[in-house]
Amino acid sequence: MKNKSYIGLSFIILVFGIIFIPRIINRIKNGTVVQGDRIDAVSNHRNTETGLRLIGPTPKFELTDQNNKKISNETYLGKVYVIEFFFTTCPSICPIMNKNMVDIQNNFFGNPNFGIASISINPEYDTSKILKEHANQIGVKSSNWHLLTGEKQYIFDIANKGFNLYAGENKNVNGGFEHSGLFALIDKKGNIRCRNDKFGNPILYYDGLDKKGVKAIIEDIKKLLNE
Repeated sequence: MKNKSYIGLSFIILVFGIIFIPRIINRIKNGTVVQGDRIDAVSNHRNTETGLRLIGPTPKFELTDQNNKKISNETYLGKVYVIEFFFTTCPSICPIMNKNMVDIQNNFFGNPNFGIASISINPEYDTSKILKEHANQIGVKSSNWHLLTGEKQYIFDIANKGFNLYAGENKNVNGGFEHSGLFALIDKKGNIRCRNDKFGNPILYYDGLDKKGVKAIIEDIKKLLNE
């Protein structure tokens, strides 16, 4: 029985060597030993002109803006735009995000090829009327900055499943809702784009609470506008 086991084990090792060793040798030669399919999917989509990564298409959406108009991801085709998730009664990070988004707006004000989508995660309160008042309060001037409302679960799915940007309801936190302070950058073809970090990895999204993050996204918007 032992001899049969040894023969069977030897056969398995032989088959493994025939199938996989040439592949390993090729990866060593090409310097891609640590790369898997998921890493390759991102790293192989890098625009050589801008140096920005192509992460993938933005999720489809259709919502209603502060002027009670239907706005979808297709509304923004041909434009570079930024997406955020927020709510008007947010007592913590949203005022900072609002201020930084106004700065971004002002950097590109008058450019018809730039837009912003601010999606409320508290749409039951944030009606078009409330969003219109909020837009006036924070200084929305661009006709391409749409503050969007809709059905709550639909919006949560866009955030959590579409963008992987956390948004949720939590009655134990001040304001009743939780979300990230990140901004997503979308190119003219509707693809999520980003720069690399200092280690060469894609950052995916930009910190909307930090001046460095805002400075970075402004720089990269300029690059995409020139593509």
